[in-house]
Amino acid sequence: MGIVRTTFVIDKAGKIAKVWPKVKVTGHAQEVLEFVKGLK
Repeated sequence: MGIVRTTFVIDKAGKIAKVWPKVKVTGHAQEVLEFVKGLK
């Protein structure tokens, strides 16, 4: 089966703002960073 990675972004209120299931490492950090920059 291998490794299954999932990323969660938690907002300031403590709620899950976004979930990325089964992510690939390449480019994922940049995608998450862009999403977090867009949070208000």
